Amino acid sequence: MDWLNITLFLSMTLVALILAWGLITMARGGEYNKSYSNILMRYRIVFQALAIMIFICLLLYKRYYG
Repeated sequence: MDWLNITLFLSMTLVALILAWGLITMARGGEYNKSYSNILMRYRIVFQALAIMIFICLLLYKRYYG
C-alpha cells in the first residue's frame, strides 16, 4: 500500500470514528449529549471536508504524476 492510499484510509477512518462517537453520544442522551453533540457534529463536518479535500488532491496527484 502506498502513501496515497494510507492517507486516504486514515482520513476516512477518522471521519468514521468521529461519526460513531457522535452516534454513541446521541444514544447515551442526558447531560453528556447536551454538552458534546453539537461540538462533535462540528468536528465531523470539518474532518469530512478535510477528507474530501485530501481525496481531490490525491486524485489530481495521481492524474498528473501517477
